[in-house]
Amino acid sequence: MRDIAPRSHSAVSTARIRILLYSDDLHTRDRVRAGVGKAIGAREVKWTEVATVEAVISEVDDNDFELLILDGEASRAGGMGICYQLKHEIASCPPVLVIVGRRDDAWLATWSLADAAIAHPIDPFEVRAAVEGFFVQASVSR
Repeated sequence: MRDIAPRSHSAVSTARIRILLYSDDLHTRDRVRAGVGKAIGAREVKWTEVATVEAVISEVDDNDFELLILDGEASRAGGMGICYQLKHEIASCPPVLVIVGRRDDAWLATWSLADAAIAHPIDPFEVRAAVEGFFVQASVSR
């Protein structure tokens, strides 16, 4: 009889990271996805892309996401307003990364209760580092 159970390779989390990406601008969504890449660590990124506030609300109501990325410069409904609404209406709202118009506008993200902010134009290294920060912190604190 063995006292130690053999280590299973399936014990390592290979679950996908589910990220909702909201922007009415296809090019913004493309730049975010390209910057983040296809995986964070050993986990594949599963993207859900939406272009309307109604789709954001519907997706967040119906699915579990580990991160929301909201474009603060989207027309009709900016990501900061949506973030503010979600943080007040959803008890366990996922973390939110807001994309602001300029670096000098990052302080506005604090009003929206965003967990982090980056600025347009999207720097691929900056968006990657911001997204990794949510998952590196989570794995270290476990």
